[in-house]
Amino acid sequence: MFVEELCGSWMDHPFWRSAFLLDDPADLKSIRECGIQEVWIDTARGLDVADGAVVATESAVQQSVAATLSSAAAAATAPEVRVAFEEELARARKIQARAKQAVTAMFQEARLGKAIPAGEAAQLVDEISGSVARHPGALLSIVRLKTKDDYTYLHSVAVCALMIALGRQMGLDVGLLRSVGGAGLLHDVGKMAIPDAVLNKPGRLTDGEFDLIKTHPGRGHEILLASEVGDQTVLDVCRHHHERVDGSGYPDKLSGEALTLFARMGAVCDVYDAITSDRPYKKGWEPADAIRKMAEWQHGQFDERVFQTFVKVVGIYPAGTLVRLSSGRLGVVTGQNARNLLQPVVKVFFSTRRREPIPLESVDLSESGETIEGMENATAWGFDLKKIAEL
Repeated sequence: MFVEELCGSWMDHPFWRSAFLLDDPADLKSIRECGIQEVWIDTARGLDVADGAVVATESAVQQSVAATLSSAAAAATAPEVRVAFEEELARARKIQARAKQAVTAMFQEARLGKAIPAGEAAQLVDEISGSVARHPGALLSIVRLKTKDDYTYLHSVAVCALMIALGRQMGLDVGLLRSVGGAGLLHDVGKMAIPDAVLNKPGRLTDGEFDLIKTHPGRGHEILLASEVGDQTVLDVCRHHHERVDGSGYPDKLSGEALTLFARMGAVCDVYDAITSDRPYKKGWEPADAIRKMAEWQHGQFDERVFQTFVKVVGIYPAGTLVRLSSGRLGVVTGQNARNLLQPVVKVFFSTRRREPIPLESVDLSESGETIEGMENATAWGFDLKKIAEL
């Protein structure tokens, strides 16, 4: 049969697609064992029910559809519940793992010339959006810890999360948040048209190779059009996330008012994640260093209003930054203080005076009276950034 939809959360089943031809007994076994209670099937795309089977009446189907839509509407209007950083962290790890699997599969299909499954992308965006709503710092602190080998795929997940967080700060409605999230997720799909030897080259690119890299926004736009992606925000950000407000970007040399708000958002989120990530040819910058450097670049490169709003989202000391407090303790930033970006929430774990671990404690600097004396290099202290982020 052809499965049109696996009813339930995208996180509750092992399939990155929710619509596929069910012709493998192992997949059938997985569906039965994963906790999914019901599925929708398309009898026009698979074999119909066997002779003699009980077929639901039209009225029963209509009642089921009405119940499903009612449930979906209730979920969409349910109040958002903020949770503690630690509580969201475990779910954020699971979302990151599933997201990497899904984006890798989608991009590999694009490399093979197959259509991008927009429905699966939308489900992934909804899961990421839910995590950002519960606690933005949890997922953002995890997705930035990517290796140079999985950069292409997790970069897309990170930009999706950043676009959603930025959109929330700017007051975008639910529909636009879904669009900007989808735009972040698919903005780099054109890189699948670039040879791996160029995309992952560890050394400096030649002029010809750089010119080839610069074709990826246009190639991605073509892939999305061929996949019948109709969301204009997704198409716009894919083609124009490398444009700059002074006209120095590519591929269309757009500037000023010719650039949409969403393209301007994409430019900021894409650059931030790119420069804070380890790449084949360079080590990523610390988040706080990246914010300071982007502040120097913003005149001419970025929309000032968008960049200033972005700083409110990630903070002057973004989530995951290792800082030294006036008390001599080291801690990792886990959240921001909207009233004062210099006073984030920090999880302390080490005493520089005694040079030994101390009991974990979450400290809100706006209440403790402590201040940040400076940033620290985790490697210099012998700390593992990934382990620190998971404290």
